[in-house]
Amino acid sequence: MLTLDRKRAKAPVRASRAERLYTKQLSGLARQVGAIIGEFPPGDIETLPTLEQMLRRYAEALMPWATVAASKMIEEVNARDLAGWKAVSAEMSHEIRREILTAPTGKAMRALMEQQVTLIRSIPIEAAHRVHELTIRAREDGTRANELVGEIMRSGQVAQSRARLIARTEVARTAANLTQARAQHVGSKGYVWETSHDGDVRPSHREMAGQYVAWANPPTLDGLTGHAGCLPNCRCWARVILPNE
Repeated sequence: MLTLDRKRAKAPVRASRAERLYTKQLSGLARQVGAIIGEFPPGDIETLPTLEQMLRRYAEALMPWATVAASKMIEEVNARDLAGWKAVSAEMSHEIRREILTAPTGKAMRALMEQQVTLIRSIPIEAAHRVHELTIRAREDGTRANELVGEIMRSGQVAQSRARLIARTEVARTAANLTQARAQHVGSKGYVWETSHDGDVRPSHREMAGQYVAWANPPTLDGLTGHAGCLPNCRCWARVILPNE
């Protein structure tokens, strides 16, 4: 087996630019969600249906914008992933190199696009659910009404946090999925799990460092199943193992 050594680059893709741009875009969306919520008196059961309707209509109207935002992010990450493969292609045979650089990634990119659009549109929908639940609870629990109303007023901040998590996680997951698609196209069966080797690595991910993982059998860590780079806030990456040439 040939281990694709990417230690020089630390990880398959340096996606910080894509993450910054995606975070900026989704944060702007979340601010708009907060502005919509802020137009209504918090905890008011009478205006709740109108607020929920406005947020759901906003989610529906987001489809074209979400498609463009997701496309730009995926294209940026794809270009960086391809550049990463090219940077380490000297150790490969001409045939393996050609197969990797011309791998049919369209299916993976289409699936990623659909997932991104759904996630983007989930930001106002989840905010609507949150405001609904908190408003009902405030009405039913008079002793905690003020506290719950305060939580309603924080809904814009919660949407911002959700937006940042989506951007951070999805850029890494997009990179990981494109790496996997190219690797499997040339017959790779798995990879070695690598971490960012710093103090922020979660214990469960630290235990995976250096372990072989089959593409067909992603591990379950802390109750979530996924490959390196595909789990929430995961900064790990796959050191791909290529077949014998």
